[in-house]
Amino acid sequence: MIQPLKILLVDHDKDMASITKYFLVSRGYSVLICYDGDEALHFYNKELLDLVLINVDIPIISGPDLVREIKKRGGNIPVILIGTSPKQDVVLKGLNSGADEFLARPMSMEELGLRIEILYNRSKDSENKKAVYIIGNYILDCLQHILIFNNNMEKHLTHKEFDLFVVLCQYKNRVVERSKILSLVWKSDNYFNARTMDVYIQRLRNLLREDPNVRIENVHGVGYKLVVYSE
Repeated sequence: MIQPLKILLVDHDKDMASITKYFLVSRGYSVLICYDGDEALHFYNKELLDLVLINVDIPIISGPDLVREIKKRGGNIPVILIGTSPKQDVVLKGLNSGADEFLARPMSMEELGLRIEILYNRSKDSENKKAVYIIGNYILDCLQHILIFNNNMEKHLTHKEFDLFVVLCQYKNRVVERSKILSLVWKSDNYFNARTMDVYIQRLRNLLREDPNVRIENVHGVGYKLVVYSE
């Protein structure tokens, strides 16, 4: 089963947050709601998200400051800021914080849905075109599907090994749910594919033994995490 896009919605306006969540859920998205920046950071560190929607005026940690904190944590998660003022200084402050998009209210829910779809697809296209990942003393060459260690040892990866490793690299140092991996790499989370995934995880672990600072950890009952201890 394909996993729905998981969105974190951060908005202190509870009525608007409920309306927005209702619309997004009707579009097939999974939505988590937070009402302030501190709560949002807690959820961000805990959940594997695909996109974040943030109201500029949220309390405790402002919208732009929350964007900065999210971007510091790496990854390629798109962030959309939403504000009630279309003034240029407000928009520029939001975009300068690292937000990928700024939307001014009032706006239609249909426009929001379209912006989310475009931005998410754009971010995934960009991620898929990445040439290399540097993981400790390893380099993953995405063009040739080669894993390079210390610039001298090369190992050609199978398609499934490569696809699985790319997913783990995209979420480096964060837990990736088993269902998420199965959805992205095998397109189905049935029992047979789950057992097959475990075999491929062990294959990757064997390939990563040369660098003790790189490890694929099993988070019991949740999923896997590619950890790079030297970073």
